Amino acid sequence: MTKLAELVHDQLLQLNNTQTRKFSLPNIEPTAPVPVTSKNSYPLVGTATLELAPSTLHEQIQQFANLALCAGYQKVQLLPLFLLPGVHVMEDIPAEAALAQANLGDAIVLNLQPHLGAHPGLGRMLAKQLSLVETEAKILFAHGSRRAGGNEPVEMLAEQLGAIAAYWLIPPTLEEQVIALADAGNQQITIVPYFLFSGGITDAMAQMVTRLQEQFPQLQLRLSESIAVTVELAKLVLDVGN
Repeated sequence: MTKLAELVHDQLLQLNNTQTRKFSLPNIEPTAPVPVTSKNSYPLVGTATLELAPSTLHEQIQQFANLALCAGYQKVQLLPLFLLPGVHVMEDIPAEAALAQANLGDAIVLNLQPHLGAHPGLGRMLAKQLSLVETEAKILFAHGSRRAGGNEPVEMLAEQLGAIAAYWLIPPTLEEQVIALADAGNQQITIVPYFLFSGGITDAMAQMVTRLQEQFPQLQLRLSESIAVTVELAKLVLDVGN
């Protein structure tokens, strides 16, 4: 698996408490989520991964929840850093969270929040970025999901951005959509990766765009950056947690 897959399959764990307390971290296993502590005005934050981790997601959640208990917290917010409501968001993560809650009992409450892609501010953020780009047509290029209804948010977002959707996993493919736009008379086409972070897929995407540019020299293909980590994105994540 690529680094991108590891990051996309991350889940942010945010501790909620009425007051942030100073405490000493107990000894935890090397496989436990890494807590990130900050000043008193901020909550305790850690990460857990659905894949590519030595322990299962529910075990990572339990370890972090136990850390929270030692710090005097009573609730943990689970914030899925996923863009699409696919199998991971709709089935895998809820099952792992439920298993963790069952093992923890009533000692602490786990609150599973909506995935990041459900936040309406994400579309506004992308629209703001694309407003600075001069182009005749846009393609929103997403991973795609085989789950029924899993790609509807991409189609809605593409319409909001004045773009058409293409997918890595399922049709319509990027090449098919480039050809469709070219046949409609467009020569300047901007491809917008709907991925949180750069990684193996976005690297392969860049190679794909290079091949398409060689195949269609009459077109001007531009590949924009992935969403990436910004202050604005961090604010959206915190807003989901609140």
